[in-house]
Amino acid sequence: MKIHFHGAAQTVTGSKHLIEFGSQKVLLDCGLFQGHGKDSDVLNRHFGFAPNEVDAVILSHAHIDHSGLLPALVDQGFNGPIYCTPATRDLCAIMLEDSAHIQESDIKYLNKRRRAQGKTPLKPLYTSEDVGKTLRLFKEIDYDTKFEALENLNCIFTDAGHIIGSAIVNLEIIEGDKTVALAFTGDIGRQNPRIIRKPQAFPQCDVLITESTYGDKLHDEETQSIDELLRIVIETCVMKRGKLIIPAFSVGRTQEIVYALDRLSTQGRLPEIPVFVDSPLSTNATDIMRDHPECFNQSVLDYMKGDPDPFGFKKLKYIREVSESKELNQSQIPSIIISASGMAEAGRIKHHIANNIGKPSTTILIVGHCEEGSLGARLARKDEKVRIFGEEYYRKAHVEVMGSFSAHGDYNEMIETLSCQDFSKIKQTFLVHGDFDTQQIWAERLSAIGFSNIVIPAKGSEYELL
Repeated sequence: MKIHFHGAAQTVTGSKHLIEFGSQKVLLDCGLFQGHGKDSDVLNRHFGFAPNEVDAVILSHAHIDHSGLLPALVDQGFNGPIYCTPATRDLCAIMLEDSAHIQESDIKYLNKRRRAQGKTPLKPLYTSEDVGKTLRLFKEIDYDTKFEALENLNCIFTDAGHIIGSAIVNLEIIEGDKTVALAFTGDIGRQNPRIIRKPQAFPQCDVLITESTYGDKLHDEETQSIDELLRIVIETCVMKRGKLIIPAFSVGRTQEIVYALDRLSTQGRLPEIPVFVDSPLSTNATDIMRDHPECFNQSVLDYMKGDPDPFGFKKLKYIREVSESKELNQSQIPSIIISASGMAEAGRIKHHIANNIGKPSTTILIVGHCEEGSLGARLARKDEKVRIFGEEYYRKAHVEVMGSFSAHGDYNEMIETLSCQDFSKIKQTFLVHGDFDTQQIWAERLSAIGFSNIVIPAKGSEYELL
């Protein structure tokens, strides 16, 4: 019984963990590497294993760094079941299609340059047709429902509290007379999330694979974050008469910011300025969130008794059309623009940043983790110069960073989620989905509260499951 780590190993993106038992192989997540610059394409084109030898995929949640290579897996020969929660399947339907569009668009631009240089054109990682084939393989399973994923492999999803549909994957793996209980946390959510339920207790495990994104940080309190957001809005849009530009992931982060602004609007505290969500994917994702109120926490359900739509208010407009997006860049009206992607690596947000980064009246607000090397990370560092679309821009815009809007739990919140376990019964703990320096600090914290045999696997590493 072995586990191989092929992604999110000593880095944040590209989650892929392959388990071998008996003659079978199951893959936990199949995520896209993001924010690695030119290296991302190479990393995403080579799995490190044969896709046609994988018997099943179990998906923790829909974020692209966890699901985004599924169509490539199918294109290269995988034809087994993909298990996930119903909300995850709904989100994947729009997110993978959007990702395919980006792959096709990016490769078209790249091949234009390659042909001019006399080089052989490249194929996209996958196409919309591959997405269609992939979605037909999805099998929806509700939370807290035990199912047989493969022969000698049972699974239960418990709510991870990260985004709607996110799950902690609990496996019972049987090989001969040996049975191992393995838990894969996926991404661990907040203990007091703004919209969805908090992480739920999960069954005792022998082997734990857990994320470590914020293993060295604590988040601000929610009330402080809303007041801080209001301060930034007033300083930027009222006092400086500028634009507040917020790169935000289409699922989770965008809706949390919109919900915060909705509450400020309901309270009469939000200035009378237009707010735009400029992303077709974010718009579609918001519609899907509206369709899954069973994932909401009680606070949001109570709020909806007075405001049936927590993602809509008078000054808010969702934008789908490219022409309307371009109009925003030409407009001089003070406004808030929320657009994907969260790391500012793709999508309309890059255009908004490029058009406004040279203006002192602009504020760019970073609201979550950005992989080292991404445009979002360079902005968060407040670099004087950044490269966008191959051109160098001098930054005159003000940059603010707010980690409190993260959908990832900080180290105290992750410990609280893990506290449902008897640490002394966990024989192996693998730390994934985090920068190496952070993982080392997180390992020390876990060791201090009773964890033992903690491993920080490198990409391509292999371990026997005890």
